Amino acid sequence: MSTLIKNGRIITATDDYIADILIEGETIVAIGKNLAENAERVIDATGKFVMPGGIDPHVHLDMPFMGTYSSDNYETGTRAALFGGTTTVIDFILQKQGNSLQSALEEWSGRANGNAVGDYSFHMAVTDFNENTKQEIKTMIEKEGITSFKTFMAYKGALMIDDRQMIGLMEEVKKHGGMINVHATNGDMIDYLVQKHKEEGKLAPLYHYLSQPEITEAEASERFVDMASYTECPGYIVHLTCEGALNAVRNATRRNQKMFVETCIQYLILDASLYENNFEGAKWVMSPPLREKKDQETLWAGINQGLVQVVATDHCPFMWEQKLMGKDDFSKIPNGHPAIENRMELLFSEGVMKNKITLNKYVEVSSTNAAKIFGMFPKKGTIAVGSDADIMILDPKEKHTLSVSTHHMNVDYSGYEGWELTGKVKTVLLRGKIAIDDNKCQLEKGYGKFIKRNKVTQHI
Repeated sequence: MSTLIKNGRIITATDDYIADILIEGETIVAIGKNLAENAERVIDATGKFVMPGGIDPHVHLDMPFMGTYSSDNYETGTRAALFGGTTTVIDFILQKQGNSLQSALEEWSGRANGNAVGDYSFHMAVTDFNENTKQEIKTMIEKEGITSFKTFMAYKGALMIDDRQMIGLMEEVKKHGGMINVHATNGDMIDYLVQKHKEEGKLAPLYHYLSQPEITEAEASERFVDMASYTECPGYIVHLTCEGALNAVRNATRRNQKMFVETCIQYLILDASLYENNFEGAKWVMSPPLREKKDQETLWAGINQGLVQVVATDHCPFMWEQKLMGKDDFSKIPNGHPAIENRMELLFSEGVMKNKITLNKYVEVSSTNAAKIFGMFPKKGTIAVGSDADIMILDPKEKHTLSVSTHHMNVDYSGYEGWELTGKVKTVLLRGKIAIDDNKCQLEKGYGKFIKRNKVTQHI
């Protein structure tokens, strides 16, 4: 099947021009002015932006957590992502303590295979690093195409590893061309504050936020950066939220260290005042929590300074009934926030349209950098001859309102109810096939495929 996209304004991380795009099968085969109209399907993109499909490298689909599961599975989650212009996601496999990485991969593959509508890949979360696990790292990178390994410096007794395990894992991952992703918050300090607040009868969602003050993230980020410097292992801090943590990265640049940083759309546009709305604040209970206005300013600046390379979501939705598990105890509220469908439009409306970032920077942090960092570029993350035809066509002028009544995520509330945005995703292609058009999904579950990734490079 051949498709011709005509007269669109093509935006990549580096370019901005008007041209046509010819697609044959899954691949872009030509880009130019006035390409011949002998394609089987023609899409007129006059007046619209044509951009690479979004890549969200931080999602949690069908994830077991606190005795329940996140409410979006691979079918509903990747479909919702496509509606919002995101064509590829990277999910987190969670190794069970005492079990192998291979068994975790088999468990997550069983959930994803044949169910995903959009393309996907995996990070491997290592929660039990020992001699057996160590032997599996090379296989994961070279055979399975899983080149990034997540570690937790929090959630003691479930996911957290100590610094000794961290150093050992870093050395092994570096040896084979991988990268460490880290949830950088001080788990011991957080556990102490959670217990303290509960003993004092402070049980509202506000105390979730007050149990994770900025210092818990800043200290852990500094420690991780130092360990990565010592081992010379490529490092990537997920969902960085605050000035103190970003300053740890700034400090690292003074010794010529490269550290990759991801923030999430919610940390750029929401703040901790939402936790003061009694139990309604549970909608935004996530870890790390929302921060202050000054942290938003720091993160926008960090994007423009090149210190923050990626804007993801940490999409981990729970139904309101699931959130109510913590109605009498904030520590029992499942942590997570639905945003997989909203990220691209929110970042465009709040970032580009409010002159916080350029169009090129928008593409860079929503797609291209993730593709480069995680070994998918130039197959993914750009519009170029030979690349996958993963394309988002966006009307920059169309206004619309976000609401639970219109979103496609499997969750019964919106974290952005009533937000009025400028810029609407109109058409999305995934590997040459029309995925979204006229607000309908045209792909069946199972079209999405697993993307094996290349080894990591420190240069993007």
